Amino acid sequence: MNTLRRILLLTAALVLSHSAHALDRTNETFKVFQFPPNMIPTIDGKTNDWDIVPESYVIGSDQLIDDMHNRTNDPKHLNVRVRVGWVKGLNRLYFLYEADKDIWDFSKPDLHNDIFEIVVDGDLSGGPFEQEFETNRAIIGSRWDTYLQLQNVHAQNYHIFTPAENKDWCMFWGPQQWAKDLPYANHACTYNFRPGQSGHLVLEFWITPFDYLGMEGPKRAVESELKENKTIGLAWAVIDYIDPNSRGNNGFWNLSRHHTFFGNADFLCPFKLMPLEPQFLKPIDCKWTLQIVDMDRRLVAFKDESIGKITSWSWNFGDGETSTEQNPIHTYKAEGAKTVVLSVEGPEGKSSFSRVWDVTLK
Repeated sequence: MNTLRRILLLTAALVLSHSAHALDRTNETFKVFQFPPNMIPTIDGKTNDWDIVPESYVIGSDQLIDDMHNRTNDPKHLNVRVRVGWVKGLNRLYFLYEADKDIWDFSKPDLHNDIFEIVVDGDLSGGPFEQEFETNRAIIGSRWDTYLQLQNVHAQNYHIFTPAENKDWCMFWGPQQWAKDLPYANHACTYNFRPGQSGHLVLEFWITPFDYLGMEGPKRAVESELKENKTIGLAWAVIDYIDPNSRGNNGFWNLSRHHTFFGNADFLCPFKLMPLEPQFLKPIDCKWTLQIVDMDRRLVAFKDESIGKITSWSWNFGDGETSTEQNPIHTYKAEGAKTVVLSVEGPEGKSSFSRVWDVTLK
């Protein structure tokens, strides 16, 4: 085995080893529902857009524990249902949070408020992202130096107030406050109760996960790329208050089995970005993408992304040339804008797809 191969195998082993230990509840994978592009939820605090999500995607109160007190939740006091979704081509995570509670506490203007706290790590980078958990804090500098350099940079924490009355919708636990506003997040909440009463709450929102979210601002931020079958780190807790005069909360109900997930991404849970459910797929659907590899040489690579069982491909490159390869690379002889067509065929029928002037060469 040559040296380069040894290095590559060792690197892969280290990455896999870290990934295997950088999540909690690795014996199960939670699912993130893929919305079809023509059925993206409207953020209006209503549940009807989520009726298409199968029950198998719902994560309820039975999954929550309070590990600090070693107890499970009583649904008669607090009953929650959470669904998570995504849309191919958008780096957004959509959430529908529904909760029934016997006593809602949200009368104060500070952090004392019933809260839905979520943490997301879009690239499974793992490790601490909150200054209290950083072991190198003495090297970085003061507590606030660590906060500014570390907090929410590679994983993000949102304290979402349920409900947020006369206050911002969430406390984004880091210096990058712009990340909780449009165009990076949106929210809506509906409820019909007052502080101290029981009732049903619907919270609908979406957020943008980031692989890098420094204090410098959005120009240097790097969004997490969301794509089919990718696994991300995600977890949440319901922080339960019942008495506006008490200093503490009545429960910290975690999806993770470690309440310290709020500052250490090693304790998040694996969530898989699922493909479209079968009922939203055509039996055969032609799709393809391209990349201009070398503009000077007019070299273009084409990639088939068709859905269904495909047995034949027929490319028309728009210059009189054709190909029956699945993923051809084509060199154009002349400049100009081209209309390229791919036609595919399989047991379920035929389909074609064209792109008009996506290939424009000098």
